[in-house]
Formats: sequence, C-alpha cells, structure tokens
Amino acid sequence: MRSDRTAAVVGVAESDLGFTPGRNVLSLQAQAAKRALDDAGFTKDDVDALYTTGSWAAFPQLMLAEYLGIKPKYTGGTNIGGSSFESHVAHAVVAIQAGLIDVALITYGSTLKSKRTAPMSSLTQTYEDPFGLPTPVGHYALATMKHMHLYGTTSEQLAEVAVATRKWACLNEKATMREPITIEDVLQSPMIAEPLHLLDCCLMSDGGGAVVVASEKAAANAKKKPVWVLGHGEKQTHNSVVFMDDLTVTGAKESGRQAMQMAGITHDDIDVVQVYDSFTITVILTLESLGFCKPGEGGAFVSGQRTAPGGSFPLNTSGGGLSYLHPGMFGIFLIIEAVRQLRGECEKRQVENAKIALVNGTGGTLSSTSTLVLGRD
Repeated sequence: MRSDRTAAVVGVAESDLGFTPGRNVLSLQAQAAKRALDDAGFTKDDVDALYTTGSWAAFPQLMLAEYLGIKPKYTGGTNIGGSSFESHVAHAVVAIQAGLIDVALITYGSTLKSKRTAPMSSLTQTYEDPFGLPTPVGHYALATMKHMHLYGTTSEQLAEVAVATRKWACLNEKATMREPITIEDVLQSPMIAEPLHLLDCCLMSDGGGAVVVASEKAAANAKKKPVWVLGHGEKQTHNSVVFMDDLTVTGAKESGRQAMQMAGITHDDIDVVQVYDSFTITVILTLESLGFCKPGEGGAFVSGQRTAPGGSFPLNTSGGGLSYLHPGMFGIFLIIEAVRQLRGECEKRQVENAKIALVNGTGGTLSSTSTLVLGRD
C-alpha cells in the first residue's frame, strides 16, 4: 500500500433525508455542510475550496458559496452525474498536492422526491427519444438484456443484489426501506422496463450530503482521525447509450485500475466496497469491470447472499441507492458510508477491522465512472 499521505477526508454528513418538502436544495446542502464541518472540527472560515454540482442553478458554485457565506479561492463544478463527487474528491486532492488549497468542502443536494423534477437533456438522444426508450431505466434494461443474452445472467441473480442491499438497510436507522424482502418479492414486483422490476430500481429521494477534504497539515487539526485518499481514477466513455462500445463493460475497468495502482493495492487488500446501485445490473457490471470477478461472472459472484451482512464480500453497507436513499445523484453518499466504515462508526452494520475501502461512482447511463481508494492508519 502506498505510504505517502497528502490528503484525507476529515468530515462527512448528510442533511435531513427522504421527504423534505420544507427544504430546498440550498438549505439541504447548508445543513449537510454544517454537520460535516462540525464532524471535522472545522468552521466555514477554514474552507478555501468549494465543489458542488447539479441542475438547480445556472451557476451553482456562486449561488451556494453566497448562501453559505463562503468566499472560496478555488472552485470545482464537474458534473458527470452520480460519479461527480468521487471526481470532486480526486480534484481536491490534486489541488492540495499543488499547494493551492488546504480545506475543500464538497456538497450535493436534491429535492427529487418532494419537487418531482429530474431535468434531462435530450439534445443528443437522436435514437432513444423518438422510439420511446425511457430514461434512464430503459438504457439499463438494454444492458441487462445484453448481459443475460451473452452470459445467461438471470433475474434471480439480479434479485440477490436487491435482497442483500435491503439486509444492510435493515441495520441502518436512516434508511428509507427497512422491511426485509426475498428473491420472490423482487421477481413479483411490477415490471418497469423488461427485465428490470420495481425492486431492481433505485429509490427517488430528497437529501443532501457533504464531505470535507483536508491537506495533511490541516488534517492534523481535525477532530477525528483522517481517512486518507490513497488513489483515484476516472473515465467517461459516452453520453448516449447508443455510443457505448460494450453494454456490459463500464469505465470502471480503467478508473478502478488507475485508483488501485496509485494506491498500490490489490483486490485482496480491500475490506469494504461501495459501488453505485442505480439498478441491480449496475452492481453486477461494476463488480466485473472493477475486476472482482471475470466478465459474465457477476451474477454468480453476488449469489448466495455473498454481499449481505455476514457474507464474504461486504458491499453497499448503508443500504445503497436501492434501499437507503437516492436523491438523483448518489455518489457522495458512497463516500460518506465508506468513511464511516473505516472510522468504525457504523454500529450494527460495521465491517470488522475495515482498513481499506473502494468507492466507485457511476454517472449518466453507465457513461462515467470515478473510483477512490480510501484507507486509515
């Protein structure tokens, strides 16, 4: 494992979650930001860089900074969907390494459930829109069908992901869905876009999250022990799914390799994994692309509740986008959960002696991936 330590996550937090009709996107981010800074033992006056994204404003960084009362000297607004926040962490690390900043605040907020708005550009959807392909679920259904056709992946194997993730959610008091489900429950839930059932699909939620990244010098003054960013990588491959080279391989194949090589680790070194679970197929494709199993073996890999509590492969321990929450972009919540696991703060769902976590965000319609390797001393 890489020995140098240049930047660390020192604070994480969520806002109010689930259904928040009395809040807006700005107030959710402010709430999460205050909680994350408190978690780090910092104040807004310590922040010299701000990263955020979303379609809620023409200039989200300017609007949010003004709302928070922060005048950053460095900003970032990368928007590549759900993987944006893993990229924000990586970009903050690079800025720290360049000596430009010491403390970065990364935030996200959405009122997807209470406001029921999900803007989506259709300028390049030349083939999808005219023929009625629903976005995004139809795109993921195409990838699922292709994986089934090539490798014999079954709906039962997809359901294994949903059931295992729900078991983790049952241990998380903040999770939206905490009632246990079975494989049969998933298969009998309504079909949304064949072959994906309702319980193969992520939730629609309100919520915000925040992450504080600090230089080694600043991290020494943090309230809690640092979680070091050991490696990072990112890759985008397409916007429209019709331009995806292979419906069964995501950019995680490259972003994961970059992050792991930078961290100097192998798959065997990883104790806990957090990957984007917009749909059950997203998990299977990501695990294959990251190299935890070979192409076509993802269905077998997740079978037998391997990824559930007590299984040999702890995955999406918060309950994920399938059962915890999913406010439009879930990537920041993957980071929050990974940090809490490495700090030993997850109580009933704590992975014993977790020292290294891999986090992989996916954005768009399997369009972008950003991977982080996080570790504690």
